[in-house]
Order: sequence, then C-alpha cells, then structure tokens
Amino acid sequence: MEIKEAIDLIWKNRKYTTDDPKKAISHLNEEVAESMKALIKGDINKAKRELEDALSCLFIALKVMDVDVEKAITNQIRQMNSRNKKVMIFRKDKVEILVDNNVKGGWYVWSEEDLKEAEKIAKEFGCEIIYENKSF
Repeated sequence: MEIKEAIDLIWKNRKYTTDDPKKAISHLNEEVAESMKALIKGDINKAKRELEDALSCLFIALKVMDVDVEKAITNQIRQMNSRNKKVMIFRKDKVEILVDNNVKGGWYVWSEEDLKEAEKIAKEFGCEIIYENKSF
C-alpha cells in the first residue's frame, strides 16, 4: 500500500473529526504518552497498540497541517544523511575529535578517570568512538 493511500484511508476512517492542528497534535501526543506509560509498566503489547494508534494520529495531523508526506520523508532522509559524522579517537595518551574527517580538537588523557570522562562526552555528543591504543 502506498503511503498517501494509507493516509487517505485513515483519514476516511478516523474516530474524531478536526481541522484544528492543535487538536490533531494533542491527540498524537496523548497516544505517544500512553505508549510510553505502557512501556514503563512493562506492557509491551499495549505499548505497541498505542504506538499504532499514534501512527494514525500522526497521519491525521500531517493531513490537517497539509504536509506533503512524500516530500517530508525525502526531507528527513536528506537531513539524516547530511548530519556531520563525529568521531572521537582515543590514542595512547590523547583524545581527538574529528567532524567529517577534520580534526576539531583534542586533549591529553592522564588517567583512567580522564578516559571515562572523555567517553561520557563522546556519548553525550553522539560521537563514534575509536580506540587506537588504549593505555589505561
């Protein structure tokens, strides 16, 4: 089934009628929140059902907001592919940060604690971690 066809079918069979973007997005938010609550409680099946409901709400919100879904998907893929590649390289006694293969900075690592802090920073900033010579 094509995505536009799926959106049209969901639009025709929706449980609520609205042309208000705030209301449509509020419904989406509620379904996502219910899915998260079920997940926190460990009810995976309910979380999946709520997430499926959220998908319908997303389609309805996209239609209400007059978003071209195919263009939106293309834009998202392009955006995901164009994100900078961030790498943190751990050398024998130094850490270097590269963005798109260009060195942007670095510092010396003097202890195991420094190493752990650098690893924490790498994770926070979404860097790929490469160990060349781990000295600690």
